[in-house]
Amino acid sequence: MGTLTEDAQALMEATSDMAGEKVDKACKRLGAAMERGKEVYGQVRDKALDGVRVTDQAVRDHPYQVLGIAFCVGALIGFLTARRRGSDSD
Repeated sequence: MGTLTEDAQALMEATSDMAGEKVDKACKRLGAAMERGKEVYGQVRDKALDGVRVTDQAVRDHPYQVLGIAFCVGALIGFLTARRRGSDSD
């Protein structure tokens, strides 16, 4: 996201001396899109961090239950993968 923002800003700076209504409109739209992108990125980042905090607290409150769930999910994935590989060789 940072690289995209830097590239877009460089493009806007490079075209700032170009005259023309179309270039001006395109730069304004690009600037507005960059601002919306930053807002969405911030919202997604905040939600992800909230999820991490909730998960961390759940693991700290119920470590053995989480370990059991992780083991069961891993065993189920392993079973399904082994079963699929077995049917592929037929």
